[in-house]
Amino acid sequence: MSGVALSWSGGKDSALALWTMREEGVEPVALLTTLTEDYDRISMHAVRRPLLEAQATAVGVPLVEVLIPAACVNEVYEERMAAALDSPPLAEVEEFAFADLFLVDIRAYREERLAAIGRRASFPIWGRETTALARTFVDAGFEATLVCVDPRQLDASFCGRAFDADLLRDLPDGVDPCGENGEFHTFVSAGPTFSASVPIEHGETVERDGFVFHDLLLGGPA
Repeated sequence: MSGVALSWSGGKDSALALWTMREEGVEPVALLTTLTEDYDRISMHAVRRPLLEAQATAVGVPLVEVLIPAACVNEVYEERMAAALDSPPLAEVEEFAFADLFLVDIRAYREERLAAIGRRASFPIWGRETTALARTFVDAGFEATLVCVDPRQLDASFCGRAFDADLLRDLPDGVDPCGENGEFHTFVSAGPTFSASVPIEHGETVERDGFVFHDLLLGGPA
């Protein structure tokens, strides 16, 4: 076994992990993304599949999509994921990288599940101070949009906003600047890891299942 695959949500932490890996001379052999098959969207972030696929093309890494049902129970999730890891191109990958920052229980879960099948986990941006990391993301020229907000932690008006210096200034005290506690999720459309920008168009903002989602559509050529 050899090589590393990167768990990819399409959000800023994934983009930062890829950027960090490349700065360290590591090129992932694949991006691994979970999509909810009922909606054909990235799980939790609810970003449409065409945007995800355009993003993978722009960063130049093959995409592996794992389809799961809505309201997926953990047993089904693990079955689908195990099938993906046993199939090309992931069958021979020995390491899986994740963009987690400081949630110890999630890290332990990933390490334990991979160790059980003889693989290992790595965490390229683990432990980075999130205020500085968020500023680094903006200063580096990445462009992202908040596509999901938990209104119990952050006002719904933030959904659909650009992740930029103005947003970082406006975030209330207690909200992690990287949204690591689930306050918000993003979609990245441009940055130093991209060969070209992913053109986006803004759709509607809706509330569903206790979360607020901002729909993005794939636009014409940038």
